[in-house]
Amino acid sequence: MVPHLTTALTGPINELEQRILESMPAIERWFRLEWMEHTPPFYTSADLRNAGFKLAPVDTHLFPGTFNNLTPEMLPLAVQAAMAAIEKICPEAKNLLLIPESRIGNSFYLQNVQRLVQVFTQAGLNVRLGSLDAAVTGPTPLALPDGSELVVEPLLRNRGRLGLKDFDPCTILLNNDLSAGLPRVLEHLHEQYLLPPLHAGWPMRRKSRHFQSYEEVAKKFAKLLGMDPWLINPMHAHCGPVDFDSGSGLDCVKTNVDAMLGKVRRKFKEYGINEKPYVVVKADNATGVGILVVRDARELDDPERRSRARSALVRDGQALDEVFIQEGVPTYERINDAVAEPVVVMIDRYVVGGFYRVHADRGPDEALNAPGSRYVPLAFAGQSQLPRPGAKPGASAPNRFYMYGVIGRLAMLAAAYELEATDPEAENYD
Repeated sequence: MVPHLTTALTGPINELEQRILESMPAIERWFRLEWMEHTPPFYTSADLRNAGFKLAPVDTHLFPGTFNNLTPEMLPLAVQAAMAAIEKICPEAKNLLLIPESRIGNSFYLQNVQRLVQVFTQAGLNVRLGSLDAAVTGPTPLALPDGSELVVEPLLRNRGRLGLKDFDPCTILLNNDLSAGLPRVLEHLHEQYLLPPLHAGWPMRRKSRHFQSYEEVAKKFAKLLGMDPWLINPMHAHCGPVDFDSGSGLDCVKTNVDAMLGKVRRKFKEYGINEKPYVVVKADNATGVGILVVRDARELDDPERRSRARSALVRDGQALDEVFIQEGVPTYERINDAVAEPVVVMIDRYVVGGFYRVHADRGPDEALNAPGSRYVPLAFAGQSQLPRPGAKPGASAPNRFYMYGVIGRLAMLAAAYELEATDPEAENYD
């Protein structure tokens, strides 16, 4: 099943698909060489947008909470990738401590945790759950929709090691993006692997830094294929500090919005694209929060609109003082007439699956990660889904999904660059 594109199935996106397929050996060798130099994040998911004329990631998650959207057919891939990741880090590992978010009332999130437990158990590990929530003072069962349950336990810190009662893990897997702050209990661990590292959490991570790294990766990849990097790279800018209430710092936002809209118009003219450009304003240090769509910088002069923006861009009560400005990439994919965007899920350096995020009440220029969204699996798994060279562009689901996997892996590679550049313990950190 290839999703329906309202744009004609000709033009740049199919040219890109064809070029990627024709270059498959060179692409896989290029990735292989990159992974010899850089360490992939432990797991990643990338939200992509397919505009018909452009395919680009718009968000990269280092604590993905969407493993419940993978089909059972995808599990063998996930287990194999988990085995490979663990063997590289701690080959003698037998215990894995998984620290989830505190969203114990969210059944979808709990199903994600259940799936992670399943994957790492099948990879040969004893998996137990530890909670950062101080309210968890003893083993606490959490009911799941299928009638089973998970048990979370209070964390125990013994000098330099973190574990649970009668449970000393080699590896600690965070499935918590630390939006609420940096817990002291996770700092200065001795001879234990914390994955992802603390500087991958939102107290230190910035979207703007990630997309600087992605731009570097996209340019290298585009040079390999002899193409314009703009076709896979959204323009971006950063402003801070910004106060939407007082208007302080808004001149930076308006200037960057205006400049970016001008650059996108020129690109549209170059490619003969009959679209009205827009940009998206997001919080630079959070995920899963709202966005502000802007088509004219003067829209930011409206105090009511600014107030709505501030409310939408705040998470966990954090003050919003840095914003990320990104070229708007519409999605023209449809599943049963509902707007859809592909999400690629990866463990270590491997694509293990993916899904479409679908929202019937949202437009092609709006965020789909919102109440009312649903999920349709992508057909990454299975031998029959290997790419089919020679198939007509836009007609083969495996070919389209291979292209998604390539762009997803570019986002993952950018995350590897980003984590290296921001590692506080690295010698070249500045």
